[in-house]
Amino acid sequence: MPRSAALKPEQVPAESKPTLDTFTRNIGFTPNMLATFALSPIAFNSWATLRGSMSKALDAKTRDSIGLAVSEVNECNYCLMVHSFTAEHMARLRADEIILARKGHASDPKRNAAVQFAREVIETRGKVSDADLKAVRDAGYTDANIMEIVTLVAMYSLTNFFNNVFDPENDFPAVTPAGSI
Repeated sequence: MPRSAALKPEQVPAESKPTLDTFTRNIGFTPNMLATFALSPIAFNSWATLRGSMSKALDAKTRDSIGLAVSEVNECNYCLMVHSFTAEHMARLRADEIILARKGHASDPKRNAAVQFAREVIETRGKVSDADLKAVRDAGYTDANIMEIVTLVAMYSLTNFFNNVFDPENDFPAVTPAGSI
């Protein structure tokens, strides 16, 4: 049961409204998570700015695969639903690739290195080994790319934590719960 109600359009703070309206136009509807998050214009707009900047990092398949891996580790069912939906419909990941990403892997070797590294970052709280860093570098990622991976891990963790705390009502197609794949 949701711990905080999604705002109705007339309840959205004026400072959050332009950002929420942009998401609604781009997605085609207003996800409950966003309608809940909009209650704090400071937090919501900060996250939206970060998300917009990070949409230029790496490629869509790698970003969504990292989102799936991080959401699996953080056991965020809402984010798993969102990332599974976007991975399939926007990044064009196949169902088997979505499952692989949730397990911290990818069929593409370079993407696999990024996803494994991202999973290691979240599982160790950033205390990765020299071997982990070498593996992602050997796959062709620069230090700037690695910083982007770390930032994506943090960004996805933010929404995982938000959704785990506030538990917005699900409005995306259901997925097998975290830990059950």
